[in-house]
Amino acid sequence: MSLEQAKKIAAFKAVDEYVRNDTVVGVGSGSTVVYAVQRLAERVKAEGLRLVCIPTSFQARQLIIDAGLVLGDLEQNPRIDCAIDGADEVDADMVLIKGGGGCLLQEKIVASCAAQLIVIADYTKDSKRLGEQYKKGIPIEVVPMAYVPIRDRIATKYGGKLQLRMAVAKAGPVVTDNGNFILDWHFPDTIVNGWDEINRDIMMIPGVVETGLFVKMATKAYFGLADGSVIERSA
Repeated sequence: MSLEQAKKIAAFKAVDEYVRNDTVVGVGSGSTVVYAVQRLAERVKAEGLRLVCIPTSFQARQLIIDAGLVLGDLEQNPRIDCAIDGADEVDADMVLIKGGGGCLLQEKIVASCAAQLIVIADYTKDSKRLGEQYKKGIPIEVVPMAYVPIRDRIATKYGGKLQLRMAVAKAGPVVTDNGNFILDWHFPDTIVNGWDEINRDIMMIPGVVETGLFVKMATKAYFGLADGSVIERSA
């Protein structure tokens, strides 16, 4: 089974088990979420579900619109029944790295408003510890004027290397949906736990907007496997 098929079976199972009629659903970002939106649209058509979908990014917004689903926002729907989102990596304690696609701030806002955060991913995202499989670092969204002092403070205290994420199809750095820069922190292998404290510490640095560390937020994770099965992990 291909990685795309593994993503699909995880997404379909999560939507089938957690989405109910007359609910507000947070729609995450990334390649796996494409299949979740597909399944949401299928169920709305087949079952007549009444759903309001809250996007976490411009990409998610377009997916919702293109699928013919009802688009909502946090102003009118500040409480979300469940959010379904992908992850770049999930460790044994259900700590997530998110933000590989640059949408970490809005993803964390939506997740924080949700009664349940359901993670969907393929088997390559399942790790015992962070950094085991995902090698692109922890994204940190920062105010542009502060990226150098933030970079230096984190490197001095915790080690590793922080790189300003550069754009592919434009000159210069990646600019998020919120007009900020992203630092990718390639942290030392010696850091294996204590992510809650590290996350809080980084968030206290002036100019840090948000981190891609999602600690104590995920309710359940679904991983699609190469053999066509799905394994589940609960918080």
